[in-house]
Amino acid sequence: MKKLLTILLLSTFHILFSQVENELAPPFNIKTISFIQNNQNVIPIFQLGSGFQLQFDDLFGNEADYYYEIIHCDYNWIPSEIPKSEYLLGFDNQRIQNYNNSFNTLQIYSHYTLSFPNQFTQQLLISGNYMLKILNDSKEVVFSRKFILYEDLVTVPIQVKRARTVSNLETKQNLEFTVQSSTITFQNPNKNLKVLLFQNGKFNNAIKNVLPQYTIGNDLIYKYDTETQFWAGNEFLYFENKDIRAANNNVSKVDASTEIYNCYLFTNNARANFPYSVFEDVNGNFVVRNLNADNSEIEADYAWVYFSLSAPTYRENKELYINGMFNNYSREPEFKMDYNSKKGIYEKALLIKQGFTNFEYVISDSKGIIDNENAIDGNFYQTENDYSVLVYYRENTDRYYRVIGKGTANSLNIIN
Repeated sequence: MKKLLTILLLSTFHILFSQVENELAPPFNIKTISFIQNNQNVIPIFQLGSGFQLQFDDLFGNEADYYYEIIHCDYNWIPSEIPKSEYLLGFDNQRIQNYNNSFNTLQIYSHYTLSFPNQFTQQLLISGNYMLKILNDSKEVVFSRKFILYEDLVTVPIQVKRARTVSNLETKQNLEFTVQSSTITFQNPNKNLKVLLFQNGKFNNAIKNVLPQYTIGNDLIYKYDTETQFWAGNEFLYFENKDIRAANNNVSKVDASTEIYNCYLFTNNARANFPYSVFEDVNGNFVVRNLNADNSEIEADYAWVYFSLSAPTYRENKELYINGMFNNYSREPEFKMDYNSKKGIYEKALLIKQGFTNFEYVISDSKGIIDNENAIDGNFYQTENDYSVLVYYRENTDRYYRVIGKGTANSLNIIN
């Protein structure tokens, strides 16, 4: 009884005093943070055992020393009780040794690449949620990023449908999916199995804690009307400055009279009250590229990109931000737009590495909660979105939630 009481007390203490791991936004000098796999920017959800990289630039360009730390977390992003030796083969808290200085650019920077696996961290051993922290030489956290590792033990077929509620028929998309496995017999799935639903890989609007609606044999069925609905949004906007000296797609003019290039975009109009219009996007992603260089990682330059938005019916009691994968959908003050009362438009200049960049305008309150219902660019069920469903499972004898499978779907062929 004494041992049992001690275990219960320790478990309660851990639950009460463990802190949720939230991503820490980088300082101004750290730019273009991205996870790379197969030479492409990707959403940081990787199959267990696969290789990937974290890359970023330091605009100070002084070859500063940076270190990394890896923390395994549970479903709710609270650090798990698993010893590091059980989820990591090798060591972390090591200096990032792969870095190069920019070449032939007006904006100097040092480009860092952290690969997994590497000579210190040979392997990440278990699936689940992870927080990757980048530290300076004083071992202070400079920024942190979430990533998820999954196993391929279940299949998750998904259908993207129009909203099942009449009031949102034109503005929302609904996911119906099934969790299937021929190797796992689910023990008490209402308690031991959890799912996480993503739209375009955004961690900040993921849907969680949805229980199976019913089961057929060992298949878990999710066919809800409201619990699995997302606001459909609109297609992402974009600009292209792969040739930084010329006015390319959606760039109205380029100013080269200052220390670095200035790219002025055409003024965007709020699209909520306009009919839906089809055009290609990459669902928030971006590509770093300099057309006139061999290695864009260190030869692509930075430019001040001037955004402007005409939204005359916008309510001024909330805040407006520029978002995309290029800034991790951050709502830090750096990305908040300012209202120009003389011009009657919202404006903001951001320092962005050249290439092709998707972005969107979002409304947020002072607590950082996004107002998707009253989105600047509206919500249209026809919008093309990528969806992912992750399945977490913890057997009665397990000490952590494994991510046992992933399903993906696209709304391009949405059905009623």
